[in-house]
Amino acid sequence: MPRSRLYPVFVALFVGTAGLHAAAAQTQDAGAYLAARVAVQDGDYRAAAEWYDRALIVDGENRQLLDGLIAARMGLGDISLAEAAAKKLVSLGGKSQISDFALLAAQAGREDYEGILKAQADGRRLGDLLDRLVAAWAQIGAGRMSDALKEFDAIAAKPGMEAFGLYHKALALGLAGDFEGADAILSGKAAGPIQLTRTGVFAHAQILSQLERNADALALLDSRLGKEPDPVADALRARLAAGEPVPFDSVRSAKDGLAEVFFTMANALSGEAALGYTYLHSRIAMYLNPRHDDAILLSAGLLESQGQYDFAAETFALIAKDNLAYPIAEIGRADSLFRADRKDDAVAALQALAKTHGGYFIVQSSLGDAYRRTERFAECVTAYDAAEALVPKIEARHWALFYSRGVCYERQSLWVPAETDLRKALELNPDQPQVLNYLGYSFVDRGVNLDEALGMIERAVKAEPESGYIVDSLAWALFRMGRYKEALAPMERASLLEPVDPVVTDHLGDVYWAVGRVREAEFQWRRALSLDPTEKDAARIRQKLELGLDAVMAQEGQKPLDGNDAAAVDN
Repeated sequence: MPRSRLYPVFVALFVGTAGLHAAAAQTQDAGAYLAARVAVQDGDYRAAAEWYDRALIVDGENRQLLDGLIAARMGLGDISLAEAAAKKLVSLGGKSQISDFALLAAQAGREDYEGILKAQADGRRLGDLLDRLVAAWAQIGAGRMSDALKEFDAIAAKPGMEAFGLYHKALALGLAGDFEGADAILSGKAAGPIQLTRTGVFAHAQILSQLERNADALALLDSRLGKEPDPVADALRARLAAGEPVPFDSVRSAKDGLAEVFFTMANALSGEAALGYTYLHSRIAMYLNPRHDDAILLSAGLLESQGQYDFAAETFALIAKDNLAYPIAEIGRADSLFRADRKDDAVAALQALAKTHGGYFIVQSSLGDAYRRTERFAECVTAYDAAEALVPKIEARHWALFYSRGVCYERQSLWVPAETDLRKALELNPDQPQVLNYLGYSFVDRGVNLDEALGMIERAVKAEPESGYIVDSLAWALFRMGRYKEALAPMERASLLEPVDPVVTDHLGDVYWAVGRVREAEFQWRRALSLDPTEKDAARIRQKLELGLDAVMAQEGQKPLDGNDAAAVDN
């Protein structure tokens, strides 16, 4: 579907559902209505449902309120409650796309395939591609495989829908035991190559195993997923390598097929449609197939993108500890907890994961990241050491490990190992702007290798000219080299790019002081104090306001401002 058609649908479903008409706001509990509307706009489905319930107590037949309640219940995965509200809406003569989604999801959950087909015949429309895929799987559920295959072929013949029709036909053939036909499609032999999701790759590997082609299945996993350790892929690889005939269980029924339809649509919409509309599809996929790990992970990620961090963490937690996808889910859950400002819970989750799944690089590196984010730098080095020990061969993609560990060393003032790791990161990724900036700034801060540092930072600025922190590094390098007038323009630009950063604002004050603009310097230092700097930085800023920069530098044993470039300072 083109983007221009998706956004209006989203607005109707998740913004307008709260009631675009003044009538809804004129209910006896207008406050509840307005609160519900704001909650829906924010993606807070739980709060929205509570407020809509409250508003409906006093205006139980308001169609706009019912529509909003359906959207909120769908967002929570409460399909049965959403269906009840949708049925009430219909009984009042109302109709909306979100109510049709709720009714379809509930029918699919009950495996009411004839009901789905009848509703389509009666005019229910949710989008051409979705409707046709749903119809095909409903035909399978009704026992009419031949009709379903014809429908898949018709979908595949339509421009822009080819891959969708072919992929779902392959799954249907796999469900029917025609593994040769399914492989012909997924391998590209039947109608050319098609792009597969991770779920599709696993399905194809299972099909190859059923054809007694485990070696080909292993090659497929390596070529499509790479060889990076992955709990789910590794378990499948082990079974294939042992010669085990892996069963085809990616789609076990028409209901699973319908779940895959909604997951396929969610993947297609991701990045193209509004987040709530994409999430609606992934949430229905979860409801229809609770074992669809990728749908759970996608739903949780979409909730996180909507700022619903606690709900995202709850959704990641739906994947059980004995599930192969559990490590991936726990890493996602920890990230959501961090974003919810529950840092201790996030670290605890990753510590527990490292005890049970510590043999995976991503687990140890994620724990290291958690320690770094909470400034537990000695512990982060230990975790990164454990991660490095799990890498059989260091490759370019491992630059981030050395960069992150270098940061942890530097923050402990352990400069020798810090420089070693940061230079290793640059060796692996020579043009990485974050590494260039961090190493260059570290040199500047220590007053060493200034020419090399300036060159690094200039390369970083060229790569990311809109990064205020990197532009600040360039200005600060020029300042530390005594080139105050040259530092002025980039320092002012950094302040525009990062207007509320205390360090950048403090640096701007120093540059102003160095070129003789004393009042402006004092103004910027006062601004920096208002921006919540660290206590150490705040104490130094207060000293500068009392004594001036020159006096503070003298107390610290630093060289005075270079008179050749510094303007006369007149208080």
